[in-house]
Amino acid sequence: MSCTDRKIDHLRRQIPGFSCVPDCHDCCGPVTASSEELARLPVKSDAEHDAALAEYNCVHLGPQGCTVYDQRPLICRLFGTTPGLPCPRGRGPEIPTEPSVERQVHQLIASTRQRLV
Repeated sequence: MSCTDRKIDHLRRQIPGFSCVPDCHDCCGPVTASSEELARLPVKSDAEHDAALAEYNCVHLGPQGCTVYDQRPLICRLFGTTPGLPCPRGRGPEIPTEPSVERQVHQLIASTRQRLV
């Protein structure tokens, strides 16, 4: 396991979860992720990517929501848990993500090569 993989796992554990509004996918637009995060996701075809982008969706958004929820990228996990990335439906964890953790996520994103999910 690489140093970046360990950082990803460490940060994931520090981002609180919360219950989304059923059938809401407002946070499921196209996002970028590091190579380490992408390696955890199923490979999608160019046609699948093109179709998702045409709808401004994530390629991993299925009829029932996120098909890779357990392995979703850090930016997806952060959505709705910080004042900077609020849930448009007003949902969020009881205790938001610590600002230091949010900074670490953004630093990791800035320090790794990002590719479109």
